[in-house]
Amino acid sequence: MYSQLEKYIKARTETDDETLSHICSFFQLRKTRRNEFLLREGEICKQYYFVNKGCIRLFSNTDEGEESTRYFHFEDAFGTAVSSFINQRPAFEFMQTIEPSELLVISRDDYFHLVETVPQFGFIYRQILELAYIKSQERIYCFQKLEAIEKVRWVLTNQTKLLTRLSNKMVASYLGLTPQTLSRLKSKL
Repeated sequence: MYSQLEKYIKARTETDDETLSHICSFFQLRKTRRNEFLLREGEICKQYYFVNKGCIRLFSNTDEGEESTRYFHFEDAFGTAVSSFINQRPAFEFMQTIEPSELLVISRDDYFHLVETVPQFGFIYRQILELAYIKSQERIYCFQKLEAIEKVRWVLTNQTKLLTRLSNKMVASYLGLTPQTLSRLKSKL
C-alpha cells in the first residue's frame, strides 16, 4: 500500500526505513469511484492526497457553466487544492477522481506536523510547491502564446497521458478549447 509513496520519497531525498515508516503511518488508504468528489467549490480543503492509482482533476466552472480544468494529478504524485489547503479559506475549485482511484490521504494537521518535524518531508513539501509554481507558470505563459493546434502539440509532447487516458471534453477544458475543436485538431496531427 505504501510502496509507491516510499519510492517517491526515496527518489527525492535520502531517508532511512524508520523515517519512511514514520511518514507513511500518517497516511490512510482511500478507494474512490469514478467521478467522486474529494472537494467542492466553497468547502475548505483539509486533506492532501498521494495518488497510488487513478487520477485527480482540479476544475472550476465558468460563469457560462462550462468546466475549466486547471490540473490533473496522476499516479505517483501529490495533489490537493493548494490555496485552500494552505490558507484554510473556501476553495474556488472542485477536486474529483475521474476514474476509480486508490489514494493515500493525510490530514492537514498531520501533513504540516511532518513538514515541521521530519526534515526529509519538509524538503519534499518545498519541492511540491516549487514544481506546482513552475507548472502553473509554464501553462499560463505557454498557453497565452500558442495557437490551438500548438496547444495540442504541446500536450502530445509534454503530457501524453492527457490524450490517452482522458476524455476529449476534459482535455479540451484544460486547453481552453471546445471538444469539437480538439477532435478536429487531433485528426490533423
